[in-house]
Formats: sequence, structure tokens, C-alpha cells
Amino acid sequence: MEQSVITTLSDITLVNLQNCPVALTSIAKIFQKISDLGVNVDMISLAPTHGAYTTISFTIDDEDLGKILKFTSALYDNHDIKTIVSSGNYKIAVYDEHMKNTPGIAAKILKAAADVNTDIRLISTSDVEISMLVTAADFEQTLESIENQIG
Repeated sequence: MEQSVITTLSDITLVNLQNCPVALTSIAKIFQKISDLGVNVDMISLAPTHGAYTTISFTIDDEDLGKILKFTSALYDNHDIKTIVSSGNYKIAVYDEHMKNTPGIAAKILKAAADVNTDIRLISTSDVEISMLVTAADFEQTLESIENQIG
């Protein structure tokens, strides 16, 4: 994995919207309204459905938290969608072109995080990247552990 590139971002807020209608049109409307607020969304995850409802998780920059809280307050008032937020997090992303054809890279990265008891808040992946959201308290140790594991 000598061609891996690790990048980090700080000041990231995790937003969990619980009790969202599972209909994709409803989910699309939520993200359109967030876009209309000028808020950039990253690391989107959709939990398995529970009947007609699901949980949507995504990240935003901490500086957009006020806009999101105002918006999600209206979601609760109108649709009973509960919002849970956690700000001040860090995103660690490992990019490697060989990832799509090399089994075990995710295992190495997750082992590195486990070795230092990381509190992973969210994971998203693509064919060539694994990103994890971690708490500020865990960031330095997790980054060092990942660098040692894949270095």
C-alpha cells in the first residue's frame, strides 16, 4: 500500500436524522432543502429501514451547524424527525488506487483504529477510498495508528 494518501479534515459535524420517511422522494427533498441553505453535505449514510422509517447520517462543516439546527427543528415540528448532532469531529480519509483490487486494506485500517480504541462515528467508502469520522479526542492516536499500519 505504498501509494496510499491520507488526508484529514477538522471541524466536522455529524448529523443523524432519525425517524425519516423511507420514501426516496422525501429524502431527496430533505437534501434539496439543505442544499438551498448553501450547506455542503459529505459522508452520507442511510441505515436499514424500520418499516416506513429510516435514519440518515451525514457530515457538514461545523460552521454550518446553526443553519442545520434551524432547518432540522422545522423537520421535527412538521414530521417528528429527531435530530442528533455531534460537532468538533475529524475526518480521516485513506485513498489508494489499488484498493479496488486489493483485499484486506479496509481490515488494516479498521485494525489500526481498533488498536487505539477509536470511537468511529461514521464510515463511508468508495472503490479507492475509506473515510472515517472520529472524535477530536481520538484523532491524533487514530491517525498515527493508521499511518503506522499502512506505512
